[in-house]
Amino acid sequence: MKVLVIEDDQDLRHTLATCMQGEGYTLEAVADGESGLRLAREQLFDIAVIDLGLPNLSGIEVIRALRRDNQLLPILILTGRGRWKDKVEGLENGADDYLVKPFHTEELLARMKALVRRSSAWSNVEIKCGPINLNTAQQTVQINNTAITLTQSEYRIIEHLMTHAGKIISKADLTEYVYNQDFDKDSNVIEVFIARLRKKLDPESAINPIETLRGRGYRFTLQRE
Repeated sequence: MKVLVIEDDQDLRHTLATCMQGEGYTLEAVADGESGLRLAREQLFDIAVIDLGLPNLSGIEVIRALRRDNQLLPILILTGRGRWKDKVEGLENGADDYLVKPFHTEELLARMKALVRRSSAWSNVEIKCGPINLNTAQQTVQINNTAITLTQSEYRIIEHLMTHAGKIISKADLTEYVYNQDFDKDSNVIEVFIARLRKKLDPESAINPIETLRGRGYRFTLQRE
């Protein structure tokens, strides 16, 4: 696995490099956003670990630029304790997961493995619900034959909802399916992903494909064909 680490704290950057290299990963580690973005555009990575408080170019700006480039590699963000707005902003701009400092390197590695595993573990299945078509082999979603860009976590959520179209999926079940790990998650993480998906799938609020049932969960309203 090839990892891009963008972290300005020298000690933490060294710790991350040591633990990842100990796992046999190939690593590129830089201290500022501009260098990290340049590397991401020049090389292919399996995952990026990005601190949000970077010099020159913030972590949020790096994530935005990568998603504008249609780079779909999994992104895990590092944030300070209690900075929940940073977590939400990172997720809204295309990050797939977050980890709060300080953290155990074992948890970091487990989250990274889960993200990469999810990005490559699809079978060849097509799911069609109304104008929305999902291809699990190519990990693509089209609306009226027009492709839309999704992050890995967004894709994971819509794949699960469309597979069980018409059924109510609780937030707890959806969180467990998306993360595949017994980690505590802020309750608003899934809500952030759902809000992002609604904007991408139904920008004109014409078909309302994802219904929220207060206290019960979410339901994909379009019938599976």
